[in-house]
Amino acid sequence: MTTFSDLGLSPKVLKAVADTGYEIPTPIQAGAIPHALAGRDVLGIAQTGTGKTASFTLPMITMLGRGRARARMPRSLVLCPTRELAAQVAENFDTYSKHVKLTKALLIGGVSFKEQDMLIDKGVDVLIATPGRLLDHFERGKLLLTGIEIMVVDEADRMLDMGFIPDIERIFSLTPFTRQTLFFSATMAPEIERITNTFLSNPAKIEVARQATASETISQEVVMFKPSRRDRAGSEKRALLRALITREGDACTNAIIFCNRKVDVDIVSKSLKKHGLDAEPIHGDLEQSRRTATLDGFREGKLRFLVASDVAARGLDVPAVSHVFNFDVPGHAEDYVHRIGRTGRAGRDGKAVMICETRDEKNLLAVEKLLQKDVTRAENPLGTIPTETTDTVEETSEKPKSRRTRSRKPRGQSDATEVKAAVPTTSAPATTKPAETAPEPQADVVAQQAPEKVATEKPRQERPERQDRYKGNNRRDGGGRDSNVVGMGDHLPEFIAMSFEERRTG
Repeated sequence: MTTFSDLGLSPKVLKAVADTGYEIPTPIQAGAIPHALAGRDVLGIAQTGTGKTASFTLPMITMLGRGRARARMPRSLVLCPTRELAAQVAENFDTYSKHVKLTKALLIGGVSFKEQDMLIDKGVDVLIATPGRLLDHFERGKLLLTGIEIMVVDEADRMLDMGFIPDIERIFSLTPFTRQTLFFSATMAPEIERITNTFLSNPAKIEVARQATASETISQEVVMFKPSRRDRAGSEKRALLRALITREGDACTNAIIFCNRKVDVDIVSKSLKKHGLDAEPIHGDLEQSRRTATLDGFREGKLRFLVASDVAARGLDVPAVSHVFNFDVPGHAEDYVHRIGRTGRAGRDGKAVMICETRDEKNLLAVEKLLQKDVTRAENPLGTIPTETTDTVEETSEKPKSRRTRSRKPRGQSDATEVKAAVPTTSAPATTKPAETAPEPQADVVAQQAPEKVATEKPRQERPERQDRYKGNNRRDGGGRDSNVVGMGDHLPEFIAMSFEERRTG
């Protein structure tokens, strides 16, 4: 059985490891540490929670024990994707280098430049930074990377997913070609292989597990969820989350609840606190001081539930997390592996529960395809969500029936027409003349309406004068500009005269 003393670490480092209680290295540590001590580039691929951080911190402390740092020229560089992961790596260096006189500096956002500049000016052996803050110091002329001997990229796939490819390429160009490069990640996408082929020289590839696999000590299950109504999906889903927590009972000592959106992180945390559950949010929009305080409280056991976005899914080492709840199915299947990797660490048992809505079934299939196995379907502790809108739906379905029973009359038909149609009419003889006086009043109406359209509106008493003025325009009275028919000549077709004669005689 391989022990840490068989890996070639310095006695002071072995003493610090013994103080932590570790005796047997993990597979990734046993495979990577000897190659790193030999000065080779290392490409380490292992699932989260297998001890990748110690795989590069232990050999770095051993190699950096010889030598001395110069001002503004760090000897080693560790790049991390998030502030929390960078702070965690710094804590590991403090733990394993307590018997070795090494200096370090942590360059992350949310901290003043002045304090970080003071540490760099004194000279540091280990520089731990996020890419953005590192380039800020370099552009300000406070940092030189020409003295880098060892360079580490932790969680390389996450660095590339977050859009740090241009920054990483620039940082690599600022470091010496003779540096030793260590890449560690849980997954290895094809584009990451392209980066490693560019910047790593004949690396020793250490792959201790199949890419993107979850630990066997984690039991996984998914609860299918369908809301009763779209506008109640959020509240019913949060009720389901609380029911799942209640179902676990005392076995759920603490848990991390992951959400896809930062807005949901805040809403879920407030909902849990409202119902008497101790929860705090953590995401990228919060101040660094609050994020640090929240993580410290969770690690120390003062906080039971940590509601987080994917910023907390990578690399955070909280050993005793009993449960992980996925409030949403992650959009990328690889993120699921990193989320549930927060539990079941260092050989402990863990449980991961996920809530899947109907719209997220495609993402669930992608997760199962990546895991190459089906996630166990669990029963909904709330049972079938009651359809509270059943009566409403029935009422609304009856309304169109009552409307269909109404008789719809054609557009423009008046009630008077309906009454007229209901009264039986008798045909009048052809000799009667019911509309004998109708043409003359109708002609007067036309003569009166025409000037009203042409002239502007004035007081009513002036309208008779206007009507007298334009009275000659009515052709039936024989007035107008020309009494002859325009365009017809002296000949009038016989059928026109007959039609007018029939209308007059009725």
